[in-house]
Amino acid sequence: MVLSRRNNPIILILIFIISLFITLSLYNIVLSTSSSKRDNKAGVETKPDQTLKQWTKLNNDDLQRFNQTLKRILVPRVVDTPSHANVKNFIVNYLNNLEWTVEQDEFETNTPMGRKKFTNIVGTLNPQACKRIVLACHYDSKYFPDFDFLGATDSAVPCTMILELLRKLDPKLKQHKNQNDDITLQVIMFDGEEAFQRWTNDDSLYGSRHLAARLNSLSSRSNFCPRNVETELDRIQVLILLDLIGEASPRFCSYYSKTQKMFDHLSRIERKLNRFKLLETNRLSGTNYFSRCPFSTSEIEDDHIPFQKLGVNILHIISTPFPLNWHLEGDDGRNLHHPTINNLMKIFQIFILEELKLI
Repeated sequence: MVLSRRNNPIILILIFIISLFITLSLYNIVLSTSSSKRDNKAGVETKPDQTLKQWTKLNNDDLQRFNQTLKRILVPRVVDTPSHANVKNFIVNYLNNLEWTVEQDEFETNTPMGRKKFTNIVGTLNPQACKRIVLACHYDSKYFPDFDFLGATDSAVPCTMILELLRKLDPKLKQHKNQNDDITLQVIMFDGEEAFQRWTNDDSLYGSRHLAARLNSLSSRSNFCPRNVETELDRIQVLILLDLIGEASPRFCSYYSKTQKMFDHLSRIERKLNRFKLLETNRLSGTNYFSRCPFSTSEIEDDHIPFQKLGVNILHIISTPFPLNWHLEGDDGRNLHHPTINNLMKIFQIFILEELKLI
């Protein structure tokens, strides 16, 4: 007996479901094979080497140091207040202790809350090197009249991550400095990112607007740069801005074609560490922080904007959507997810070492 497809709609539905299942299964196999081939072409190992294990290992001392540094920054730090000055001094001393060259870009300007003093902190590993890879964050916290905002993700954790990356990688970075390469690492801790009242072109990004304009007006101070590098701003190869990091399951998108390769580099490192079980996760598929986003046109206003307008390449590492506790009292450290922070530290450590060709 033959069942008529025309007279049995249930059979048609079953056939459709089975066909769809087979198609999706084949697609996943092809996708997995394609990803594996890409990784093999990129020279990805079948097992982690000792170098990879070494630079992704976080021991108890690392975790304690991270928390100690975070504790010093995770306080109310509204611009031009005593606690803000304490955080500024802590960061400056931290960089000085690592033997970095530190500059303080100080200025005063009018705000909706009167005239305020701002200080951008700029630390450079090797000032003589022509080009800079810049790691950046903002260290001020937003003013709220009815509570003390701590800004754990915004941006105490990103700043702590940068400082602890420098400490962890210090032996390798000193080695790089002694090689006198034409590229070096620089950190910028912006002041005055937050609006005092309502976000406008004038009430926001105080520090980054000032520093971008200043660097663009200064002639290059390096004797090792080619003639086309005319200003201090021209020496920035890329500005990597970290913001709103620290809660669980962040998603980062690539917003700019000129830094797509760098974003892909981060994504490859994440896949690699997932494959070798070097990241902390309960998901069988591993983490997926650096993903292809369906809509990657950034309309997020942040400290990169003044630099982007002047032609600097930007890699914006910011959680999208924003963390649940963004600009709320809950962004006080209670909702931080330390396995996620640890994972990102591992990814960024390998990223910096590979970008500087130190491993």
